[in-house]
Amino acid sequence: MSPDLPKSLGNREERVARIGLLEKPHVAPLTDFVRTLRAEMGPDYAIPYFDPLDGGVQASILYLLEAPGARAVQSGFISRNNPDETAKNFFLLNQDAGLPRTITVTWNIVPWYIGTGKKIRPAGTIDIMNGSQSLERILALLSKLRIVVFIGAKAAKARTRVAAVRPDVYRMEAPHPSPLFVNHASGNRGRILEVLREVAKRVNPRDA
Repeated sequence: MSPDLPKSLGNREERVARIGLLEKPHVAPLTDFVRTLRAEMGPDYAIPYFDPLDGGVQASILYLLEAPGARAVQSGFISRNNPDETAKNFFLLNQDAGLPRTITVTWNIVPWYIGTGKKIRPAGTIDIMNGSQSLERILALLSKLRIVVFIGAKAAKARTRVAAVRPDVYRMEAPHPSPLFVNHASGNRGRILEVLREVAKRVNPRDA
């Protein structure tokens, strides 16, 4: 595998190498979950895998975003290594906050692609209601979870559901790291980084 860098999943060899890690013990239960969800939803629903370079079921931090984009569907993974600017921003923000990816895991409240193939559409109320029904099953797999960070306003709509299922975890919200937000004003990137630095203070990586 190549070094862990932004946009590295744009490389076919890297995608193949990442697929070869899907049965590693830390991520295998999540891989099984995705396969089960795919079978339940049917072939019309494109559901990427969890990234095996993340912490898997050993993670103490869960990042919840809105829905996978076209690049995630193409790579096959929900990953900060996807070849798009949002993923690149998220990769660098975590790096700047001092949060190793091995203590994090990333998912979406709507686990499948919602778009035309060329452009994703915003998640609606029905999308969020249907998609977040699987959250309880994911949260049950993450026994070491300490913090859930809702990335973006749409993801934050799942806050009540997460609180009901896992009242033991701390819940935080952060703006979405899309270029539309990050590049809109000079202080926007800092707003996200401030949240992630607070996450880093609450979870000591040496305990992971």
